Amino acid sequence: MAEWFEDWFNTEEYLYVYSHRNEEDAKNLFDLITKNILIEMSSKVLDLACGAGRHSILFAKNGFDVTAVDISENLLNVASLRAKELGLNINFIKSDLRKLHLTQKFQLIINLFTSFGYFENDDENGEVIKIASQHLVDNGYFILDFFNITYLKNNLIQISYDKIKEGIIKQERVIKEDRIVKKIIITRKGIEKSYYESVRAYTKEELLSFFNNNGLKVECIYGNYLGNDFEEESSPRIIIIAQK
Repeated sequence: MAEWFEDWFNTEEYLYVYSHRNEEDAKNLFDLITKNILIEMSSKVLDLACGAGRHSILFAKNGFDVTAVDISENLLNVASLRAKELGLNINFIKSDLRKLHLTQKFQLIINLFTSFGYFENDDENGEVIKIASQHLVDNGYFILDFFNITYLKNNLIQISYDKIKEGIIKQERVIKEDRIVKKIIITRKGIEKSYYESVRAYTKEELLSFFNNNGLKVECIYGNYLGNDFEEESSPRIIIIAQK
């Protein structure tokens, strides 16, 4: 049986729901990362769960040697087409992150925009951090960008509606035990389709334990893409920059 993200990420509708992801956020996060690490602009970068390639393309545009991995053939096709249109050479790979074993190692590995916590248990989610560490060169960097669960609990939008071409998207969000669960109902041309997302809601301490257990030393933690310090109550994101 396919896991929720395998079906959902391979739909055309997924791109409608996340069309708000903007280039400004990606550029701000790129600037934040590159200001906080010491690597050459031609270094090897691995983008874990690259999606439609926003960050991979930005790194490649700036001269990095990028490999990008995702489980969704749909999103990889979108990313690959865009990279080709821009004349960028990015190595796109279809793989489950839990099963990724590449022969090369990287100076920088990124896992951005809440591309973590999708799996059912902590061991499987922790495997992503373990595999990232295994694919880093000594002194290489790993960067995780995740939501801040404390902020999210206090600011959860339970129901939202967004207009799309010939339709509407309704999203219902609840916190169920230790997971954020979202039901997505998309109505287009009178046809209704439903999907869902379920992401493990890790605290700062739980995330840091994954890093410590895999030989990754945390260098700094930010609370948004503009580089403000992480504050438990007020920061929407938790961006962890660590070094092996």
